[in-house]
Amino acid sequence: MIRIVILASGSGTNAENIIKYFNSSNLISVVQVLSNKKDAKVLDRANRLKVSSMCFNRDEFINSDKVLELLKDKADYIILAGFLWKIPSNIIEAFSNKIINIHPALLPKYGGKGMYGMHVHQAVVENNEKESGITIHYVNENYDEGAIIFQKSFKVLATDTAEDVANKVHKLEYKYFPEIIEKVLLEQ
Repeated sequence: MIRIVILASGSGTNAENIIKYFNSSNLISVVQVLSNKKDAKVLDRANRLKVSSMCFNRDEFINSDKVLELLKDKADYIILAGFLWKIPSNIIEAFSNKIINIHPALLPKYGGKGMYGMHVHQAVVENNEKESGITIHYVNENYDEGAIIFQKSFKVLATDTAEDVANKVHKLEYKYFPEIIEKVLLEQ
């Protein structure tokens, strides 16, 4: 059984989608959800779906090996689903090409520190982009610069608001993120 640990900072809709997708799998299992925010809705979703969850603080993540040791014990792969902190080098080294993130734009556009969620969608609309989409990529030591695994785009209409773009992105995320995770994990 390939074990996934999901890191998330927010509401957890992608995490819930991934957990449900792999619930019936005999090959891949979401074994834990970790969050850097004790009030993150993702923790409620994990509990409701009977997946172990816990919260950690910045010191435990960056300045100690507490989170790293937990991940080494529990995870074969780490999936970032709306996780906003940069991954420390000790975790990247321990899980080389085994940390996968989803970004709500077509990287390399609209990536980097501070480019997440509605910040991305607003920038896409303000810059009159003709298309946007999702990028699923490996995580390296720089925000949103790891090797791209998969991209899927859609047309941005002149009448689209940032909320419209967000809705289109979410549809792609829910459809493709679990499928691409499964494909990557089963091929390695």
